[in-house]
Amino acid sequence: MAKKKTVLDFLKMKDSGEKFAKLAVYDFTSAMLVEQAGLEMILVGDSMGNVIYGYDGTVPMTMDQMIYHTQAVRRGAPNTFIVGDLPFLSYQTSIEDAVRNSGRFYKEAGVDAVKLEGGKQMAPHIRAIADAGMLVMAHIGLTPQSAAQLGGFKVQGNTAEAAMRVLNDALVLEEAGAFMVLLEGVPAETGRLVTEKLKVPTISVGAGPDCDGQAVLLSDLVGMYPVFTPKFVKRYASIGEQITKAVSEYVAEIKSGAFPGPEQCYKMKEGEMDRLEDLLKGRG
Repeated sequence: MAKKKTVLDFLKMKDSGEKFAKLAVYDFTSAMLVEQAGLEMILVGDSMGNVIYGYDGTVPMTMDQMIYHTQAVRRGAPNTFIVGDLPFLSYQTSIEDAVRNSGRFYKEAGVDAVKLEGGKQMAPHIRAIADAGMLVMAHIGLTPQSAAQLGGFKVQGNTAEAAMRVLNDALVLEEAGAFMVLLEGVPAETGRLVTEKLKVPTISVGAGPDCDGQAVLLSDLVGMYPVFTPKFVKRYASIGEQITKAVSEYVAEIKSGAFPGPEQCYKMKEGEMDRLEDLLKGRG
């Protein structure tokens, strides 16, 4: 089993040009499988609001839900760097809330870092979390928790002025103490610009190939969430279709009597049926 990466490892990877991979994962079994595959970083993301709970977005997620799932992921992936995603209104309300809820992730779920959304207005929160001894990842560009302010889930940083705003946010948050910056839904040119200007690593969620790491949802990667697939996702499997097909066959075989067959049934020990019949006769 590979040794768990540290913040220093990710910095060295940026300096050497070695890319790293991150996935959003929400449960024990998936975490166990991705760790076995050699994944270097897991985000327990509030995107589980859509994928696991069927909400219309990420806003309804609570700290208790996030910690519950992160505990399961940590049990499944003890040797993977895990980031806990601070949900809506767990950090925006005050710097004290930001530090307290980040601490809950560390104390109750064993994360290696936390993540929060927002531009330079989040610099004081990031500084306070970092000053409290915790690693915090900044998330800029398309920020799903505040998508309504952006006019919906739209590409950000796609003009020269907008790209400069993304860059300025990234530089301010790096200065505030962010150990890594996640860029979501920005053109590849903006992703490259920010990556070149920052000392800390960047992660692309639809921000092009030049960021230091790449991230998507595991459910998107393997075709488990059929409701919507973003443009930036490459599907490596169609697990959802396979599950639907398998369940359809299961239902059909139950209806036909083909399942369970003899190979799926247990048998009594030799001679015990005769004894059972004698017992039944005696009872009669």
